[in-house]
Amino acid sequence: MVQNTDNRILIHACCGICSGYPIGLLKEMGYSPVVYFYNPNIDTHEEFNRRLEAQKIVCMYHWVDLVAEDYNHEEYLNYVKGYETEPERGARCDKCIELRLIKTAKKAKELGINKFTTSLVISPHKNYDKISAIGKQAAESILNKTESKKELQSEEPSIGLSPLDLPPSNLPPSNLPLEYLPLDFKKKDGFLKTNKLSKELGLYRQNYCGCEFVKK
Repeated sequence: MVQNTDNRILIHACCGICSGYPIGLLKEMGYSPVVYFYNPNIDTHEEFNRRLEAQKIVCMYHWVDLVAEDYNHEEYLNYVKGYETEPERGARCDKCIELRLIKTAKKAKELGINKFTTSLVISPHKNYDKISAIGKQAAESILNKTESKKELQSEEPSIGLSPLDLPPSNLPPSNLPLEYLPLDFKKKDGFLKTNKLSKELGLYRQNYCGCEFVKK
């Protein structure tokens, strides 16, 4: 039986404001959070940088590691193509969340972390049950791809590991299944607590979710 001695969890951070309280709560729960900033939905590079800087302040405050992806808005636009006219909180938003959580699941697997979650659920404008379902589906999609890869490799003669088969960092790969951890950070006044912390830290406060479609 595999025992889990790794308390790391990858938390997708939608912004510094929303992730402030969740990161602290995860630490209180005994986890060692690694923050993942992947938000290609943000409409301009300037806005992206503002939010990334705020995220860095939060990570410094909590003294946790931050992994940030480069800005790539085209990736988002391609993913939601055909959904541009959908209303706020509709199918386009579901696709946006799906994109970000699938990427988070992939990053967790890459880093050898077997649990991931997201700060998105702390917003009163987001549906916890829907996001949890998308997160679980993202984890399953990565697991299925991993199992398919193992089956293909088992059919091939052993020729040793290539560089692509090795862990991408010096962090040990997890032997446990990848799992989305559904945590409702809104509970126990989580949204109020995260806003209080953001004001104390003087964080940049955006007034829209991120994409250009919500501005119309």
